[in-house]
Amino acid sequence: LPDTRAELAAPLMAGDEVILEGAVGGTASLRFYTWAAPTLTLGYFQPASERRRNLPWIRRASGGTALIHHHELTYGLALPAGFPWQRRGESWICRMHSIIARALGRLGVPLHPVQCQSERKLGPVLCFLHHTPGDLLLADHKIVGSAQRKSRGALMQHGGILLAQSPLAPELPGIQELAGRVLDPTSLVEAIHIEFQADTGWLLQPGDWTNWERQRIRELVETKYATPTWNEKR
Repeated sequence: LPDTRAELAAPLMAGDEVILEGAVGGTASLRFYTWAAPTLTLGYFQPASERRRNLPWIRRASGGTALIHHHELTYGLALPAGFPWQRRGESWICRMHSIIARALGRLGVPLHPVQCQSERKLGPVLCFLHHTPGDLLLADHKIVGSAQRKSRGALMQHGGILLAQSPLAPELPGIQELAGRVLDPTSLVEAIHIEFQADTGWLLQPGDWTNWERQRIRELVETKYATPTWNEKR
């Protein structure tokens, strides 16, 4: 990586790849995390030259455009191939965003129903200025966006919930500015758990990384996410 390194973000991206590998093997996962320092992530296909701020940065394994992660709750969802995890023609971006919208409603954030709406581009580079089908909007501002990656039919989807505006991205107001609500990430995770189980009928059980998964995360950090070969590949 160049001078602005993202050592703290590399394990987060590696963890999302590990839950995708688990989904290939038949294990579904839902995880949440926050960011220890403001970090920019580039989509898999973006040129490294499109990073435009003096921030730690890293390349995601998923598509989409650049994200500035700061006052944000991020989720990672991994689902095995086939029924009941995935159904033909179903959009998990729309479904997960509907779940998140209902969870936010529980916490006093009024939202309109999620629409898989037409695409709108309001500015260059930054993902939250690019409204794509299924994005979740509040007062016409994007507050939830997601991206996906697939492997052998398994799906990994991760996305950010913009809790508050970052001084590093003043053009992107968050829930705090738009709805006047200061949300605790733990309370939001609990609300999403409730709505996720109600929507799917699946029981969520607490878990932790296995020893093998921890080793695999370290391996991916060292060989991929913390290397110039990966981050500057485009």
